[in-house]
Amino acid sequence: MTAIILVHGLWSDGSCWSETITELRKLGHEPVAAQLSLESLEHDVAAVRRTLSTVDGPVLLVGWSYGGAVITNAAHGQDKVRALSYIAAFMPDESESVSDIARRRPGSVLPEHLRVTEDGHSYIDRPAYGATMAADAPAERTALASAVQKFARLGIDGSPSGTPAWRELPSHYLVASEDRALPAATQHELAARAGAETTEWATGHGPMYARPKELAAYLDGIAKGL
Repeated sequence: MTAIILVHGLWSDGSCWSETITELRKLGHEPVAAQLSLESLEHDVAAVRRTLSTVDGPVLLVGWSYGGAVITNAAHGQDKVRALSYIAAFMPDESESVSDIARRRPGSVLPEHLRVTEDGHSYIDRPAYGATMAADAPAERTALASAVQKFARLGIDGSPSGTPAWRELPSHYLVASEDRALPAATQHELAARAGAETTEWATGHGPMYARPKELAAYLDGIAKGL
């Protein structure tokens, strides 16, 4: 069976996939969530490749939000990865950064809710986390996500991407039409540029919080096609 590796975004950790993992296990999968340091893109790419080394192929590599930039780089040259799945994710081309993509269009509420620590790390203002990341998710779920969010080093979103793996591999893109963090128009543009198979849901930036059962079924469908 295809192995599924899940990669989280900024201001989150691997626990964001908890309910999705539970649902995928019900479908017969044994998914693994990579844990990113959020200190540099280079370190996060290494973390995903380290996780890849612990599973047998074929692999479906899934990236949410910033995690999309990570899998774009981590999957390059990795023979066991057979497909990429982007969940409301950044999908950079070579030399492009997450911040380049984020600046393409107005509409994100992230800038007004970001806070910075004295040592140069960012986080989302905890009371605003749910409304920013997944307004359609249960309040208790996003409260938990807010409580465990990881701090991201300032400037991590400015790292230029390397050769994109989506040029080599089949890609799937789940567009979140109600996204308040990454405009849906930008998501459509990224998916079209990469020739990704695109699906659109009326959900916020974090469908793993709002619709984990449906997300698991979506990923299961991709994995079965590999």
